[in-house]
Amino acid sequence: MTGTTVIHSARIVSGGRSTPDAWVRFEGERIAARGVGIHWRDGLPAEAIVEDATGLLLVPGFIDLHCHGAGGAAVEDGVAGIDRMLAVHSAHGTTRTVCSLVSAPVDALAARLDAIAQAAARDPRVLGAHLEGPFLDTEFRGAHDPAVLRAPDAAAVTALLEAAAGTLVQLTLAPEHDGAVDAIRRFVDAGVRVAVGHTGADFGTARAAFDAGASILTHAFNGMHGIHHRAPGPVVAAMTAAHVTLEIINDGVHVHPDVVTLAFRGAPGRIALITDAMAATGAADGDYTLGSLAVVVEAGVARLAGTGAIAGSTLTLDAALRRTVVDCGIPLPDAVDAVTAIPAATIGRAHDLGRLDVGYAADAVLLDDGFGVRSVWAAGIRRA
Repeated sequence: MTGTTVIHSARIVSGGRSTPDAWVRFEGERIAARGVGIHWRDGLPAEAIVEDATGLLLVPGFIDLHCHGAGGAAVEDGVAGIDRMLAVHSAHGTTRTVCSLVSAPVDALAARLDAIAQAAARDPRVLGAHLEGPFLDTEFRGAHDPAVLRAPDAAAVTALLEAAAGTLVQLTLAPEHDGAVDAIRRFVDAGVRVAVGHTGADFGTARAAFDAGASILTHAFNGMHGIHHRAPGPVVAAMTAAHVTLEIINDGVHVHPDVVTLAFRGAPGRIALITDAMAATGAADGDYTLGSLAVVVEAGVARLAGTGAIAGSTLTLDAALRRTVVDCGIPLPDAVDAVTAIPAATIGRAHDLGRLDVGYAADAVLLDDGFGVRSVWAAGIRRA
């Protein structure tokens, strides 16, 4: 059930601005009013839920564009696994999630896309699906099974679009392989955001993919060539394409803090913090599976068994936000935008997600001064 909720006396950080002594009012799943001072009391029904947020930060709900699992479960486990994943990430402030699938045969991915569509139909926290593969480069595959990687031929593209039934939000591919540019155009025409990633592409090839309609760089700096002074690679290609969002996994393992700072400076307003979280997030160290591959998690770091390659993360977005402000020195409003407004805009939801403004979704997170999560609302329902 959702009714009227007022959160008052907070410092609201949203849309690049910080507003003290502020309040918001939820009516059902939407924000009905916002202001400062004591006017939150005006016209308040007797049954309203009132939250005193004195001394706390109130920010929009976090949006994760790239998440594979948590709580011992993966998106591949179907609706039940997605529910477990959402419970963990909701407790850490994530109110909307794009469910990510690792590479698999096309028929297996089609069945998994159907499960994500079912989850999205019943839970507004599920934004849809992200296919991270199977159209990836073998050399830069990371934690993807090389046996299932393939070129994006027309039949495979058609099968995946039909299986998703309009719920495919994002797809990652390597643009240097045969059929990639045609696939980019077909996916974009179908409303899918195409990301460049797990790729051996050079600057020119990556830039051509962005010119063809790709608009995201999957976990920038990871699964691709780095920046070289004579070979700038896909990261600089993304920085020079004004419509491209760069995903960053800011867990202290995937990208050095000073490189995170460099990315924020090189692509201002276009960095989206993601988790790339796998099943061990919010669970114990030990042995796990990512897709079809064995993963060992030690001290919270996930690596492929036998190779040591990084295999996703155990990151949550509250921790990513904290690292971005504390370790990387990014101003709080910019860091908040990187987990709210920017990911919303990246997937075409700037009109209703990612801000604490009237008419937007009633998604919000209360944080203390150390960025600890105190309370979470998603679609007007208190989740933590």
